[in-house]
Amino acid sequence: MRVLVVGSGGREHTLVWKISQSKLIDKIFCAPGNAGISKLAECIDIEPNNIQELLNFAKKEKIDLTVVGPEAPLASGIVDEFSNYKLKIFGPNKLASRLESSKIFAKEIMFKYNIPTADFKIFDNPESAKKYITNTKFPCVIKADGLAAGKGVVVAKNFNEAIDAIKMIMEDKIFGKSGDRIIIEEYLEGEEASIIVITDSKNIIPLATSQDHKRVFDNDEGENTGGMGAYSPNFFITKELFNKILKEIIYPIVDALTREGIEYKGVLYAGIMLTKAGPKVLEFNVRFGDPETQAILPRLTDDLLEVMLATSYGCLLKIKKLNWLNKVSVCVVCASGGYPKSYQKGKEIFGLDEVEKLKDIVVFHAGTKKIDNKFITDGGRVLNIVGLADTINLAIDKTYEAVKKIYFEGIHYRKDIGKKALKILNA
Repeated sequence: MRVLVVGSGGREHTLVWKISQSKLIDKIFCAPGNAGISKLAECIDIEPNNIQELLNFAKKEKIDLTVVGPEAPLASGIVDEFSNYKLKIFGPNKLASRLESSKIFAKEIMFKYNIPTADFKIFDNPESAKKYITNTKFPCVIKADGLAAGKGVVVAKNFNEAIDAIKMIMEDKIFGKSGDRIIIEEYLEGEEASIIVITDSKNIIPLATSQDHKRVFDNDEGENTGGMGAYSPNFFITKELFNKILKEIIYPIVDALTREGIEYKGVLYAGIMLTKAGPKVLEFNVRFGDPETQAILPRLTDDLLEVMLATSYGCLLKIKKLNWLNKVSVCVVCASGGYPKSYQKGKEIFGLDEVEKLKDIVVFHAGTKKIDNKFITDGGRVLNIVGLADTINLAIDKTYEAVKKIYFEGIHYRKDIGKKALKILNA
């Protein structure tokens, strides 16, 4: 089989890495890819949002399956375009992708079908939002309606922070049209969990659980990022709780979309808050999480490509369940200094050769490129270092031992990835 993976981050490197292990694979292309991906796939200089060029390439190269990593091309309708030409593609169509591309759409669906989530109000002008804030309980959460690369959520601790957030999103337009409308919702307390499943709209197969770390600094301080690390499995999720989440959230949202005349095929990601009142939805994403994918897929022992094909053909029922290594994985993101705000590119990366020789360590590139045989930083999140071990303690130690061998000017990473799990294990 000839497969095209769309995207250039750590998630896409992980997908390429896993797909390359399939017995079905003949050739992998990645558009546009990165320096790490280039070791496993032929990188093509086409941006993920250039749907017409991607379509032309898939037709010319007789691509058997296209796998879409990022959310933007899904929201723009890449699946619809490919499907019009009878080209197999893994991911939800444009209508289904509104579950992520419009937080308001997602909230309204959840409200209509009684899927547990935070109480909320919707605003389409800043003055109404500011007026509402005067009687709001703090902290509260303010969200831009549209896509914002994982950064469109502000937790406002007080009135002034809330006013600033409304101004930044709706008046200063830091997220462009994504901030034309906002949601102001109640702040949920508890532990977060990432629940990711694959569905063909009728059948659902869960992936292993994980926990993301969104804030830029240790102890969940600082700004939201695209994700600074993750571990899998999520030790806060018992078997009973997992089944409850599937029963009360995952199956109902897929069924709700079907009732609305929307067929959902691909990956469905639910960001969940485990509150005292039970699990509630923070957000839905319509693609693999990043960096959760980097923590999850190294534990998968099955052929991911077979699962994706079954999904695209609507016959996921033939895959009964997925099998996982009985190991814990920890993924630490090495970011450029200053991320998620302004940061410099073009810094040489040292230590990769040494780290890649380590047992049970996998390096997934994100923002990298190769110049004159040297690996260079080329993004905010640069590398994902993933370690596997029998326990969370060992996985944390192994991963950070590897991280310490990596260096580039301004390197920043959290030093507490996975340590939340120790709270529940030591309780």
